[in-house]
Amino acid sequence: MKRIILLAASVAILSGCSDSEVGDVSLGVFTTKDIKIDALQDPIITGVTCHISSIEANLDLSDPSDSSIACRQTGEITAQMIAQIDTSASGEVVFKKSKSIFFKNMKVRRILDKDSQTIMYVSYSTKETSGSYKHSLSTVPLWGTAAYNTVTAP
Repeated sequence: MKRIILLAASVAILSGCSDSEVGDVSLGVFTTKDIKIDALQDPIITGVTCHISSIEANLDLSDPSDSSIACRQTGEITAQMIAQIDTSASGEVVFKKSKSIFFKNMKVRRILDKDSQTIMYVSYSTKETSGSYKHSLSTVPLWGTAAYNTVTAP
């Protein structure tokens, strides 16, 4: 009985359960891989919600680096929100999820394109020893929001 409880606890830890998970799609009966879909509300620009899908390989030590992201305006975006974010060319990480017990993470970074007045969200994987070229990009234009025309290009 103790072994079953220990095994169940180990699987739960390795599967990386998330409070933000809104979808779970099985890739088949004979595979331990699933597509997990998380919903992320930007912590500063709360009028933006991103849905991030990635592969979770249950019982594996590391998940694949593939991910996809789609972000949309789901509420108000104000000039005060934009004033609080990092407007550098590299932006800032707004979401991070472990994809391995070996220091592999999926991250979502927010970057402001001042010229087109658009917020970009890029999802990508990182490892301590090497990065991954696999990434996905989504954009949210400020057009039609209270923040439009309050962003000035350098």
